[in-house]
Amino acid sequence: MCMPMTGRRMTSLLAYVTTAATGASLLTGCGVLPGATGGSREPVTVMTWAPDQTRATNMPGMPAMAQTYARWVNSQGGIDGHELRVLTCNEQNTATGAAACARRAVQEKAVAVVGSYSQNGRAFMAPLEAAGIPYIGGYGIAEEEFNNPLSYPVNGGVASLVAGHGMQLADSCDKVSLVRPDTLAGDKLPELLNSGLRKASHRRAVDIPAVEDAAEYTQQADRARDRAGDEKGCVTAVLGERTQTFFDSFRRLPKPAEEKQDRDPVRISSVLGSVGQPVIDRTGGAHSPFEGAFVTGWYPEASDKSWDPMRKVIRAHAFADNRVDPADPGVQTTWIAYTVLKEVIESIDQDTITAERITHALTRGERIDTGGLTPALRWRFEDLLGAPGFPRIVNHEVTFQVVRQGRLVAQRPGFVDVGETVLSAP
Repeated sequence: MCMPMTGRRMTSLLAYVTTAATGASLLTGCGVLPGATGGSREPVTVMTWAPDQTRATNMPGMPAMAQTYARWVNSQGGIDGHELRVLTCNEQNTATGAAACARRAVQEKAVAVVGSYSQNGRAFMAPLEAAGIPYIGGYGIAEEEFNNPLSYPVNGGVASLVAGHGMQLADSCDKVSLVRPDTLAGDKLPELLNSGLRKASHRRAVDIPAVEDAAEYTQQADRARDRAGDEKGCVTAVLGERTQTFFDSFRRLPKPAEEKQDRDPVRISSVLGSVGQPVIDRTGGAHSPFEGAFVTGWYPEASDKSWDPMRKVIRAHAFADNRVDPADPGVQTTWIAYTVLKEVIESIDQDTITAERITHALTRGERIDTGGLTPALRWRFEDLLGAPGFPRIVNHEVTFQVVRQGRLVAQRPGFVDVGETVLSAP
């Protein structure tokens, strides 16, 4: 039977190990990770899932980033001597797909699900909770990510984005039209946006529900423009991957005959994940319909130097995989989530890493430094925001960005704390 050993636990007996014995150990599966000193600790298996090739939002960059991270960290000797094994799963944007991915994580004895995307929180959290598997750094789209005790979010989710977006728009927009999914999750967005708009005593936004996976949005675009008006009016859409489709319909609307050239045009806006640098690049860069748009994000803009370590890893280990775009918020979230995993495993300092040990380390308040990409992350009881519906938010800071010459840049420097705004939402 192979007994894992580390540099810390070597004894003088190793001086007498023969070449033949070493060969025998390798044949039976006891190897040494590249860069490790001594025998390897037990491998650590985790899973990352996301929808791919579906009609709604797709996030192929998240599992691709997870695999890239594993190649990098294993080339450095693993995480504290543990080989990192990453399982990936296509969640398919369905409850059935999410549940199947979660069951597979249980069957494969994953110790955590890391940096994943799914709107189907109820479907995936139940199997994970039953098996005691923590969910680290989900994208922030499912309500269960912010109320289940086994979830450890790294951002404030859509709640923080939309509440912060209301704050961002309050200074520039007299009237706001919100186009959002006609779903249970989408039903929460108007009040979150309004909580931010109220910071400047603005009136409520006009709520325009829309089918999440429609092929065009002409009717909703026309209504949104009409209700926003033409004096400091703003139209914001939060439709995930279909946001681009909405603004394409918006751009194609005929201009009213009575429209005057000297009037300010309606300003468009959105949140990161619905609009990001990859979307802007695909739709024309500086000539994109998003030029001048306001965008609220979780993290610093993609050109910020805080992302340099991630970019270096992508260049060296993504092997020209175009799914791994460093400006993709899904890729960015996955990088941060695996940063959390790495620091937690190093803090445990054991030959065997279990789901229970990871959960204990996170719950006891292990402080995670993400290199300026987020505030320091901890999930002790006193660190939780405690907002109704989103009690497990610990990072309630966002960034205000704007599209200038085809690039997402900071509208104002640093982070904006939206905790009180989220708390004030009904």
